Amino acid sequence: MTDPEKTYSAAEIATRLKALPGWRFENGALARSYQTDGWPTTLMLVNALGFIAEAADHHPDLAVSWGSVSVRLNTHSAKGITDKDFELARRFEAAAMWRPGSGDPFRGTTKKWVTG
Repeated sequence: MTDPEKTYSAAEIATRLKALPGWRFENGALARSYQTDGWPTTLMLVNALGFIAEAADHHPDLAVSWGSVSVRLNTHSAKGITDKDFELARRFEAAAMWRPGSGDPFRGTTKKWVTG
């Protein structure tokens, strides 16, 4: 039999969220909203997040509208917040907020794109 996954207390979650700006603990889940510059970018973001979640086999609740995507993460089987949730939040954040750096060969989009 496997050990149950460690869940975090509200105080532990608050401490760990300091490393994830824009994320909050709300109604039993890690939550984050991303604003987009419109429907095409919203769909691309949802697809990127969906790809990551499916590869991880850890699935968020998503609320999708014209110019935003809201994410909620918790581990249903553990009935709380686990390392899986923090790691998926980090990966979502890296994908959603990535922009070319000054030394990158990419110019980067001139659109508003995705903001926190």
